[in-house]
Amino acid sequence: MLGWLSQRKNTLTIPILTIYIIQGVLAPICLFLCGIILIMQGWRLDPLIQFEQFLLLLLIIYLSFKDIIINFISRNW
Repeated sequence: MLGWLSQRKNTLTIPILTIYIIQGVLAPICLFLCGIILIMQGWRLDPLIQFEQFLLLLLIIYLSFKDIIINFISRNW
């Protein structure tokens, strides 16, 4: 992703570039935490698994809103 951003940084506006950088940092951290929680806890139903599901839900919501915001910014610029 960083290679793609460095190639397209001249064509992307600052808000869109910032959103992609935030995604490039937060999404792998969130997915890594969810994976570690599943490895350590297994498939038991406890609050830690609920927290992991909450993290995945936040990631999905963020990615959905990111696409909406980028489309809105691209159309208005």
